[in-house]
Amino acid sequence: MHHMKKAALAASILASTLVSSHALAETQWSANLGLLSEYHFRGIVQNSTATANGGVDLSSGGFYAGVWAADVEDGLEIDLYGGYGFEFDNGLSLGAGVTTYQYTGDFDTEYNEINLSAGYGIISVEYTLGERDGEGDPDDSYTFFGITAAHEGFYGTIGSFGGDYEGNYGELGYGTTIADFDVGVAFIKSDSDLDNDESVYFSIAKSFDL
Repeated sequence: MHHMKKAALAASILASTLVSSHALAETQWSANLGLLSEYHFRGIVQNSTATANGGVDLSSGGFYAGVWAADVEDGLEIDLYGGYGFEFDNGLSLGAGVTTYQYTGDFDTEYNEINLSAGYGIISVEYTLGERDGEGDPDDSYTFFGITAAHEGFYGTIGSFGGDYEGNYGELGYGTTIADFDVGVAFIKSDSDLDNDESVYFSIAKSFDL
């Protein structure tokens, strides 16, 4: 929890600094619907069968917030998130936010995270400090670091867990737009405490302005 508090302070300082130099813009609402042949997150399978998902987002001058839900066989995963992102004139982007993952069934329990990100050119990185609610048992604390390279629809990601969870994963994929639908395919190989598998999955999604 001590590390979570320090990261929360860093995220707050970053957001307040960026807000002071960037005026708020008009609020925009959007929604999305999607289907995954399998649902993977950070190299960990959440649903090994076809998974419907959808969410609603709002953004305003770098601020963002949203809710997203997906079928995880035994109930729903519901994600609530918000944060602030900014891009400098030289192309460097920075972001700070928070995410909570909630479950309606017995698939899992609650996760809460502080997320920091940066990007420049085709490279982006993310660093997360998270805690899993042990529901009576001691809470698990973990970190996650990921680096992604993306260019013209192709991307590759390498991620690594630390803390109470350990392991690595790699993902290679391609995404494009066909008739206003976002479609993609990806290969994942994972070697971690939470999963140890490899898989190919497909995705299709549609976004709407509200």
